[in-house]
Amino acid sequence: MRNKPTFKINIPEANLYILIIGIASMSLLFYNFYLGCLLFFIFLYLVYHNWKLTNIRKKEWTKYIQNLSLDIDETTKKAIMNLPIPLCILEFDGKISWYNNKFHHMTEKENLLGINIDDIIKNLDLRKVLNENKEMYTDIKYKDREYTIVYNVIKNDQENNAKYLMMLYWLDKTEYLDLEKRYNDEKNSMMLIQVDGYDDVLKSAPEENRPLINVEIEQILTSLEVSSQGGIKRTSKDKFFFVMNKKELKKLESEKFSILDKIRNIDYANNLPVTISMGIGIDGDTINENLKLASGALDLALGRGGDQAVIKTKDKFVFYGGKSKAVEKTTKVKSRLIGHALREVIRESDQVYIMGHKYPDMDAMGSAVGIYDICKSCNKHANIVLNSSNESIDEFVKRMKTSDYYKNIFIDHEDAIKNCTKNTLIVVVDTHRPNFTECQELLSESDKVVVIDHHRRGVEFINDTVLLFHEIYVSSTCEMVTELVQYMENNIKINKLTAEGLLAGICLDTKNFAFKTGVRTFEAASYLKKVGADTIEVKKLFNSEIGDFVTKAEIIQSAKIIEEHICLAYTSTEADNINIVIAQAADELLNVKKVEASFVLGMKDNKVFISARSLGKINVHVLMEKLGGGGHIDIAGAQLKDVSLQTAYTMVKEIIDTCLEEEE
Repeated sequence: MRNKPTFKINIPEANLYILIIGIASMSLLFYNFYLGCLLFFIFLYLVYHNWKLTNIRKKEWTKYIQNLSLDIDETTKKAIMNLPIPLCILEFDGKISWYNNKFHHMTEKENLLGINIDDIIKNLDLRKVLNENKEMYTDIKYKDREYTIVYNVIKNDQENNAKYLMMLYWLDKTEYLDLEKRYNDEKNSMMLIQVDGYDDVLKSAPEENRPLINVEIEQILTSLEVSSQGGIKRTSKDKFFFVMNKKELKKLESEKFSILDKIRNIDYANNLPVTISMGIGIDGDTINENLKLASGALDLALGRGGDQAVIKTKDKFVFYGGKSKAVEKTTKVKSRLIGHALREVIRESDQVYIMGHKYPDMDAMGSAVGIYDICKSCNKHANIVLNSSNESIDEFVKRMKTSDYYKNIFIDHEDAIKNCTKNTLIVVVDTHRPNFTECQELLSESDKVVVIDHHRRGVEFINDTVLLFHEIYVSSTCEMVTELVQYMENNIKINKLTAEGLLAGICLDTKNFAFKTGVRTFEAASYLKKVGADTIEVKKLFNSEIGDFVTKAEIIQSAKIIEEHICLAYTSTEADNINIVIAQAADELLNVKKVEASFVLGMKDNKVFISARSLGKINVHVLMEKLGGGGHIDIAGAQLKDVSLQTAYTMVKEIIDTCLEEEE
């Protein structure tokens, strides 16, 4: 049931009483004229008195409101004048039309009215504020103080003429920034330090000097502890745990971690240099997270060859050092252990897919065929994943396709992905970066991945491997696979062409045994020669067309010598094997007197290839890493997509110039 609407008439009580008296006086006139007239005159008086009283009260209220407005205006003026932050009002042209006391004290200038704000504070983009027509913020430094300026455009209507003014509020945030800086400076950084090849270094020194090496290492690290006001603890014979604040860590960064050089200069007749690897974790949410970051950074430093410091935060890495070449290990125990484990993993898998990096070379293809022979000796079917060949492996692939021993050895990406299962073993050779592999999709299709590589570790790495054989001191992946074949428990017999492919890979990466060649390299080559590798047939794998010689001649002719010891060259000739040609040209340029490093650029399929070579003094791996590439301290490369040859040339030149400036 709906409620009935109700109507209320709001009449002041005094008026209601007067109205009742008026009605009563009019009624009384009919009964008693004189008394009615008296009452009527009283009614008129009450009407007049009520009207007069109402007007007086209205005037008093109006006056009160006016006085209150004046008080508010005065209070507002005083509040603005005594505002605890600097404030100024500008005309459209930037001239100051008004300012408060705080702004006067901030500028410490007299007679500011009419002065343009640009004459006091530079780089204020007022035009942008007017165009945006909204509240904006700008950070600025003025007289050693940090301010955030809040712009506010206001409209002032005067005699039907709109006038715009700009109010600038100056929020001093110096104390806040100082507190933030102090907070960041006092953050703890976790540092894990490991002496590289500690036992081998001590063994390389006379027995009476070995304690002195140990004492010298501790003295240098203790000195760092004192100067940085940190804390260090030796956790084992070759490992240390170090804690310091972020401010002191920045000092080490500004010095490019000179402690690495101090350690390297330790000399007590030791044949092997003393070097350390440092992993630093910083900016984690917890101490435990910093420790995990430090552990990951140390693994990366060791994977890149040691003698360097790696700083790791949650989203980036920073590298310092890495000037020393990795020292070859004399023991082959790890090769035996990896070989035994690899044999077991192969036997437990349904099938095996082997793949190298994109645009495979003889090191990738030779090591892949070596793994194929290992799988064959374990009675397990294996395929090499390859979509298309290139000139660097064409001759070798052609020989395999004509041999019944390698029947149906190759499989393309599509079939490999379709047939891959969780129990398929994926063996990745000659690369550890997922996006560099021949078919990256296979890494997620299988639960069993094995990585065999010799390149210095980069930021990207294939994780969750069932077996990792990563040795950066080795000349080539083919050398590593040859040792696996040689030291497996089963007496594996490899095909003659397989042996030639492995030897070709070693020859390629050592530049015919000139670079990164150790005792174990010659032992591996000797074994391959013993099982039937023909050096003449290996040489034929590297034969070039006449056009390649012409292109190399053009590259050498375009070479520019930088600071008398770095060669930079390029070719605009596009060829299917341009990556091979520029690599060969980079090798040739190292034959120039005084040249310590060479960089050669070439282009193919809208992609710029960069090949870098060094005699060891300049770490080309670090330089190529800045372009997304990598490799070794003396052999490295990079690829740039959607970049012109001229732009890439400028980028490499800038990196070289930066390197030379840091050397100074």
